[in-house]
Amino acid sequence: MPKLSQTEIDAFLAERNHLARIATVRADGTPTVVPVWFIHERGHVLITPRKHSAFLANIRRQPRVAITIDEDTGLYRKVLVEGTAKILHEVGEDRKWDDVYRRIACRYVDEAAADFYLSETRDQPRALIGIDCAAASITTWRMPNADEPYTGIWAKRYYDAGTKMASPDYVVATGARLRR
Repeated sequence: MPKLSQTEIDAFLAERNHLARIATVRADGTPTVVPVWFIHERGHVLITPRKHSAFLANIRRQPRVAITIDEDTGLYRKVLVEGTAKILHEVGEDRKWDDVYRRIACRYVDEAAADFYLSETRDQPRALIGIDCAAASITTWRMPNADEPYTGIWAKRYYDAGTKMASPDYVVATGARLRR
């Protein structure tokens, strides 16, 4: 299972339109996952929960989070961030970091639509949370490239002993690859 280099991680997280899915823990201990817009800047994943969002309440109580950012096609790149969310700006301090929220919105919609969205939601207070990637556990993976062993599709622990892909001598004779 090939890993992404730091350069590849940074490039992937800078691409437009990838959603982050943030997992938090409810007061009763059950997990919950919410898809959110994000931006990766200066080594932090930044997310903007609204004042009444359940995941902000969960973070206030238990700041440990897991975030996945992935793609549905292509190299099937995936980044998993497991760390601690920190409230960088409290609800109501929105004007101090409007520029960050605009950059986030522009990752998902064009500038005119982002500006309209921001003007229409300006009176809805939100917080800014950040997860420091340097202090988090980061796991990445992607599909093997054409010149890499196809057995790299999964971590070695997933292959049952005695199966063809578990064999150190396994080679894809056909050269077939998943279509990208």
